[in-house]
Amino acid sequence: MFTGIVEELGEIVRLTEGAGDSAVIAVRGPLVTSDAGHGDSIAVNGVCLTVIDNEGGVFTADVMGETLRRSSLGALAVGSQVNLERAAALNSRLGGHLVQGHVDGVARIIAREPADQWEVVRFSLPAELAKYVVEKGSITVDGVSLTVMDVTADSFAVGMIPATSKLTVLGSKAIGDPVNLEVDVIAKYVEKMLGSRNV
Repeated sequence: MFTGIVEELGEIVRLTEGAGDSAVIAVRGPLVTSDAGHGDSIAVNGVCLTVIDNEGGVFTADVMGETLRRSSLGALAVGSQVNLERAAALNSRLGGHLVQGHVDGVARIIAREPADQWEVVRFSLPAELAKYVVEKGSITVDGVSLTVMDVTADSFAVGMIPATSKLTVLGSKAIGDPVNLEVDVIAKYVEKMLGSRNV
């Protein structure tokens, strides 16, 4: 479980394609690797990955084909910057919202509008996820916990403060770039529970 509060910007230092449709990635992240051991979870652009090795501030993780198909990790290259967050500890503050690190879909940036001291960024919204996105609700974009400002049938907008732009990959992404989306898991559970009732 994560909070959507990015701890540091990491860098992809190695990508190795596996047999079939898998891959192994190596990510430099001195902060998140400082206490990471084999089997620990680290979110990479919002995707929960399991540490298989950690040496010299670089951790490696296996990425299966399902993850490559359902996220933007397959578009990464050596040198790409990524958002990194360690799994939340039960005794820590929950600064963002409950994030699982399970990507629901990929969106694209469709507009960036500068405002006074902040920026409005609009993203495409996959049709199958639209019902889970509400104004003033939480959404995770590339592992960043954000509040939805506005939502339409096929897009949503968030307000990005300078700290978010500076400290995450969202600040450097351009119109057309892909981003990982994770909707609020509570909405999905509510839907399932209500769907099983005879109303």
